[in-house]
Amino acid sequence: MATQRHNLQEINKYQANLAAFQQLHYPLPGIGAALDRLVFIKQLIDSVRRVNYVKSIESRPISIQRADPHSDLFDPIRAALLHKSSGNFDEACWLVFLATHFGVHIKSKWRYVQEVYGKLGAQPYWSWNQVSINPTNFRNWLRTNEAHISRGTDRGFGGHRPYTSLSADKPNGTGAAVESYVIWVTKHGNHQGLITNALNACSGNNKGAFDYLYRSMTEVRSFGRLARFDYLTMLAKTGLAPITPPHTYLQGATGPIRGARLMLQGSMATELSTHELESRLIALGDSLGVDMQVVEDALCNWQKHPSRYVLFRG
Repeated sequence: MATQRHNLQEINKYQANLAAFQQLHYPLPGIGAALDRLVFIKQLIDSVRRVNYVKSIESRPISIQRADPHSDLFDPIRAALLHKSSGNFDEACWLVFLATHFGVHIKSKWRYVQEVYGKLGAQPYWSWNQVSINPTNFRNWLRTNEAHISRGTDRGFGGHRPYTSLSADKPNGTGAAVESYVIWVTKHGNHQGLITNALNACSGNNKGAFDYLYRSMTEVRSFGRLARFDYLTMLAKTGLAPITPPHTYLQGATGPIRGARLMLQGSMATELSTHELESRLIALGDSLGVDMQVVEDALCNWQKHPSRYVLFRG
C-alpha cells in the first residue's frame, strides 16, 4: 500500500514508466514480483527527493550560523550554499569536498567536518585560503590534534567512507586527501578554473565535463569511485558546477552493480557486461525521467532489501 511518504500518484507514474520500458526496451526480471517493484519505486522516489533536497533548502532562508564552524548550527552543505550566494566560490567547493570526505556520521553527524574545518575553535579556521596557501601546515595541525578529534565513541566518518582514516600521514588519511585535493584544484588556478577547463575540454557538454572531472579526480588520495561520484554530484546539486553524470559508473562499484544485475538479470551472474548494464540503465533513466545519480542511488538502496522497504538517509 502507498504510504504518506509515497503518494499513489507518484507510484502509479513510475509503475507506468517501468511497464513501458519493459515493453519497448528490456525485461526487468528483478522486479517481476509486484512487491519488489513497489519497493524499488519507493526507493526511486526517495532518491529523487534526496537530489531535490538541496534545491529545497536553498529556496528557504539560511542562517549565517550554518556557515560558522564554531556554532552548533554548522552544516557544511548549507554553508556551501551561503558561500555560493555571496560569491565565495572556492570556499563553497571546499566545503563540499570536506562534507564528502568526512561524510555525515549516523550519531555524531558533521562533527569531524566541524572540528577539522573549524580548527577546534581556533581562529583563523581552515578556510580554503588558509589550507591552499600551505597544506603542509594543515597536515602538521592535524597530526597534533587527530587524537583529540577522534575521541569518544560517537565519532567517525559517514557510511560512504568506511575505509578512510583521520590520519595526517597514512595513504588513505585526511592529510593525504586534503593535500592532493589542493594540488588537483590549484593546477587550474582555483575551483572555477578547474570546472571551466573541464567544460572547455568537452565543448561545454555537461555530461562530458562530469566524466572529465571524475577521471581526473583519481589524483585525489582516498577518493575512489563512490567519493568522486558523491563529490561531483553534490557540486551539481548545489549549483556549483553545470555537470551531470553520463552513466552510473558501475566499474568498481559494489551495491549499485549488485542492484543493476539483480534488476536487469534477476541474479548476480555476470551474464551482462558492465558496459551493457550501463547502456540499459541509461535507457531506464530516460524512460523514468530521472538522471543517473537517482538511478545509482535507488539501485544501491533497493538491492539491500529488494522485497522490504527501508528508508535510507545516506
